[in-house]
Amino acid sequence: MGATNTHNDLSDRPTTELVKQLADQTTSLVRAEVELAKAELAEKGKRAGIGAGMFGGAGVFGFYAFGALTAAAILALATALDGWLAALIVTVVYAAIAGVLALTGKSKVQEATPAAPERTVETVKEDVEWVKQSAKSGRR
Repeated sequence: MGATNTHNDLSDRPTTELVKQLADQTTSLVRAEVELAKAELAEKGKRAGIGAGMFGGAGVFGFYAFGALTAAAILALATALDGWLAALIVTVVYAAIAGVLALTGKSKVQEATPAAPERTVETVKEDVEWVKQSAKSGRR
């Protein structure tokens, strides 16, 4: 019953008023979609930043794997093993840590891609369909 009254109310209104109302609603809808896109892109940007930071952490840790900490670990192991075997063990451990950090960073970056605001694109499609349907029902 309410839909019939709304349809009758729209039929009684001048076309210029209906076009103005459509323009106002379309403007509001576009603004809302732009805000949604901004929020979605900010969220994805944050995820990409975290992933990039993890890549940086992997690089720093990999660099230190060949530095002073490595030498200290090798010397500690060399008390029980040959020096070359101690060096090999420490290198493998640090390489494994760097690999885990790199893979974790990669997955964080992949979560943020594609950078397109997917939910916004979907809701814009729905909004366009709604406007088309409203325009068709307004012509009747």
